[in-house]
Amino acid sequence: MEAIDPIIYRLAIFVLAIFVGYYVVWSVTPALHTPLMAVTNAISSVIIVGALIAAAAAAPASGADSAASGAAWLAKGSGALAVALASVNIFGGFLVTRRMLAMYKKKERPAAAKAH
Repeated sequence: MEAIDPIIYRLAIFVLAIFVGYYVVWSVTPALHTPLMAVTNAISSVIIVGALIAAAAAAPASGADSAASGAAWLAKGSGALAVALASVNIFGGFLVTRRMLAMYKKKERPAAAKAH
């Protein structure tokens, strides 16, 4: 029997993860959105650490072939892109969390209404 190509296997897992993620996110009740955003920010911070490691990958030695040099630049570029995208995700998550928490604060009455 022939083995499954690893690329097809990983692609199938990715597609399944998309469907599971879609149904998990859309079935969350509104009361759980704030904790979910906090967890998403924590996951994004872990992605930032990995992306920084990839972006700081050591350049190949001067005698290395051009394929290794290209792979190092690809790792650095991908790491920098991941840092940028995860930073946007974290910043947006904090803004959404702050806005949702503001919905639970008591609204102050105007000064004229307090006088009565």
